[in-house]
Amino acid sequence: MTNAERDLDLAAVVDALCRANHGCGRSSAEPLPSPDEVIGMMEALRRVLFPGYFGWSELTPETLCYHLGHTLDQVRRTMQTQVKRGLVFAPPQADGGETDTQRRAGAITDAFVERLPQIQALVASDVQAAYEGDPAANSPDEAIFCYPGVLAVTNYRVAHGLHELGVPLLPRMITEHAHSTTGIDIHPGATIGASFFIDHGTGVVIGETCLIGDRVRIYQGVTLGAKSFPLDADGNPVKGIMRHPIIEDDVIIYSGATILGRVTIGKGSVIGGNVWLTRSVPPDSRMTVQAPRQDAFESGGGI
Repeated sequence: MTNAERDLDLAAVVDALCRANHGCGRSSAEPLPSPDEVIGMMEALRRVLFPGYFGWSELTPETLCYHLGHTLDQVRRTMQTQVKRGLVFAPPQADGGETDTQRRAGAITDAFVERLPQIQALVASDVQAAYEGDPAANSPDEAIFCYPGVLAVTNYRVAHGLHELGVPLLPRMITEHAHSTTGIDIHPGATIGASFFIDHGTGVVIGETCLIGDRVRIYQGVTLGAKSFPLDADGNPVKGIMRHPIIEDDVIIYSGATILGRVTIGKGSVIGGNVWLTRSVPPDSRMTVQAPRQDAFESGGGI
């Protein structure tokens, strides 16, 4: 009998998968966050941050507060549930228990909702920076509707707010959804100032411990990454160290530039396209790649 003719023992395969999941199995019986619910929550928050742009084009001044209140109430309920599920991944509290987790989730959610006006102000500054920084933008409305950088940074602003409140997993789910949509990868742990503009955006990477000041503009293909990963005694990467760049106010970084390690790019500097930097530069620097060299060779010279 050939292998193709043997009957499949499906029960044996399932049993083997259950017994040896290679670390991919559930570590808890508690419900886990739902990606669909988290994405839906983010889209509802986009309607709150940009009222009248997404989902409510018929809004009037008379109905604005009603719609905002109704949507925000729904967001609050969804967020509390998803935060509670996300806390499965947090270190256990001393008192522990279902009641304590529910209380923590409620407190975190309410603290986040209270921050929404500040998040909205930052997002508004990002939209204005996109409009002022791109001559192809005909209005701030175009930046809100069409610009991938605005979408990615809006998701980041929400995710960063949750990250600061100690929420596990959900912030990464929010920024990775934007990453899959726009090609822009911003870790929610990064700290980014006001009026931040990512033009075009595809291929941008901003690492977890980046510190970015106000009025910074970057273009597609820029990497703000780590130069190396220190290892502990067991050979595992050391977590939580400051390993990504500091970008001061009013810096422009052009397409394809790579800046690695805990280096500082001084205020007002311009980093040209395809530049590779692993050292700090002072304020008002102008960094470019070396111009291509032209040489003439005769009779095989130089080969």
